[in-house]
Amino acid sequence: MMAERLSPTLKAVSDAVLAVTAELSVEEVLQRLVHAARELAAARYAALGLPDGEGGFRRFLTSGMSDELVASLGPLPRQHGVLGAMLDELAPYRTRDLHEDPRFRGWWPSGHPDMRSFLGVPIVTPEGVIGAFYLTEKISESDFSDEDEQLIALLASHAAIAIVNARLYERSRELSIAAERNRLALDLHDAVSQKLFGLVLSAEAAATLLERDPPAAREQVAKLAALAQEASDELRSLVFELRPPDLERDGLAGALRKHVELVRRLQQREIELEVEADPAPEADRDLDVLRIAQEALQNALRHADARRVAVRLRGEDERLLLEVDDDGVGFEPELAGLRSRRLGLTSMEERAQRLGATLRIRSAPGAGTTVRLELRAG
Repeated sequence: MMAERLSPTLKAVSDAVLAVTAELSVEEVLQRLVHAARELAAARYAALGLPDGEGGFRRFLTSGMSDELVASLGPLPRQHGVLGAMLDELAPYRTRDLHEDPRFRGWWPSGHPDMRSFLGVPIVTPEGVIGAFYLTEKISESDFSDEDEQLIALLASHAAIAIVNARLYERSRELSIAAERNRLALDLHDAVSQKLFGLVLSAEAAATLLERDPPAAREQVAKLAALAQEASDELRSLVFELRPPDLERDGLAGALRKHVELVRRLQQREIELEVEADPAPEADRDLDVLRIAQEALQNALRHADARRVAVRLRGEDERLLLEVDDDGVGFEPELAGLRSRRLGLTSMEERAQRLGATLRIRSAPGAGTTVRLELRAG
C-alpha cells in the first residue's frame, strides 16, 4: 500500500520543488504544497501556517475551502491550541477527534466547518520549526493513518525549500533595484540545482520500480525526458526575467515585445501585443513598468489559466498607459486577506506607488482580469 502511494508523493514533491523556480509568485508555490498535502492524505481540509513571530501567522493558506468561506472567517487565526502546539514540537501529531484534545478550546469562528480527525506535521529546518501542515477530516475514514503521517512528513521535509525561497523573495522586495538584480542572478544557480533535483527524484522512482513494475518504470523514464525539456524551457524564461533588460538599447516597447515573444514560444498561448507609443527612455520608470507587465502576464497564464491575453502599451497626451487583459478564471480583488496570499498583487502595487502611478485591477470570478497602469509619460 505504501509503495503504491509513494510514486504520487514523489511527483508531488518534485512538482513543488520545481514550482519554487517556475513561479515568481511565492503564494502559488505554497498553495501547491497545501493542495498536494490534502490530496496525498485524502483530507477534506488542509492548511499551511507560517508563524509571524508575534503569536500569529504571517501566512495561513488553505485547501478545501473557497475564498468566500475563508474571507467570511475573518482575520488569520492566532497560534492557539493545537495550531500553536504544532509550531513548538518537532514530531507529528494526530488524533481521531480534535474536540477531545485538552488543547482544543471548543471555539470556531461563525461559519467555520466542524473538524474532528486531525493530522499535524511540523515543517522543520536546521534553525527549527518554521511552519506546519494542518490536515483535518479524513475522507472515508475515521482517522489518519501511519502511512498518511509518513507521506506528509516526506512532503514537509521538502516544503522547507519553498518556504526558505519565500523568505528570500520577501527580502528582495525591500532591496534596491541594483541589489535585487544581483540576488536574482545568484538565485539562478539554485534554480538549476532544484531543477536537477526534480530529475533525480524521477530517476530514483524509476530505479525503485525497475524490477517490481517495469511498465511504471518506463513511465518514469519517459517523464525524465519531459522534465528535462520543461526545465530547459523554464530556465530559458528564468534567465530572460533575471537578466536586466537593455532598456536603453531596446526601449520599453522593444523590451516588452521581446518578453511577449518569448512567453508566446514557451507557453504556446495566444498573446496579443499592441504598442502605440515608445516613450523617451527613463531607466528606473521603464524597468518598473516592464516588471508590472511581466507580473500581470505571468498571473494571467500561470495562475488564471487564461487562453487569451492582450497586452497594450499606449501614449495618450502626456500619459503612458499599460493594460494587460485576460480571459482567465478571475478573482475578487477586494477579498479580505487576499494580499497576504497573492504577493504578486502587492509587488505590482508597490512598483506603481514608487512610480507615482495609478494601478487599477478589475476582475471577478469567471470574468477574467484587467490590470491597468496609468502614469505621466514625462
